[in-house]
Amino acid sequence: MNIGVLALQGAFAEHIGILEDEGITCFEIRKKSDIPGQKMDGLILPGGESTVMRKLLVRLDLLEPLQEMIRNGLPVLGTCAGLILLAKRITGGDQPCFACMDTTVRRNAYGRQLGSFEVIEEFVGIGLIPMTFIRGPYIESAGKNVDILARVDEKIVAARQGNMLVTAFHPELTDNRSVHRYFLDIVRNNYREAPAGRSA
Repeated sequence: MNIGVLALQGAFAEHIGILEDEGITCFEIRKKSDIPGQKMDGLILPGGESTVMRKLLVRLDLLEPLQEMIRNGLPVLGTCAGLILLAKRITGGDQPCFACMDTTVRRNAYGRQLGSFEVIEEFVGIGLIPMTFIRGPYIESAGKNVDILARVDEKIVAARQGNMLVTAFHPELTDNRSVHRYFLDIVRNNYREAPAGRSA
């Protein structure tokens, strides 16, 4: 298994550290040439500044090739800014990025007073886990094919649609590895289901 981690900006190093601790091979994606030379079974889009990340994806000609891979079924985990990058709709007029997941997302949704906080809440299929929010977004609405996995104060903070798993919080900033292991199970299942001759 080989996981690509978008490393343009944000908390990519923490994700890489977790993958390495789990014995998973991974590599950084910083430019277009990082993609073709690697067999990629999954992708992580980390937290950071979504507007900056989108501009860099366009400037470095990474947006379209990664978008095509996601649309073709590549498993992807988007945390915080990654959730925003995957959304089809963003409240407030910001332009969508990959626009692959049938969600409407509000950026910086909790405002200054609750800009950063931690809670312990239920995650469907995992149980109670710690959730760290840093000026996090949340999902305002989701299409019928999107499974809601977690809520905080009745706001959607984790969801899955097929190969795409997103969280408004930062699972890489706690000692709990459950969300990453949940994602790695998606990658493994995708690999087993891939037709012969095609990389998952």
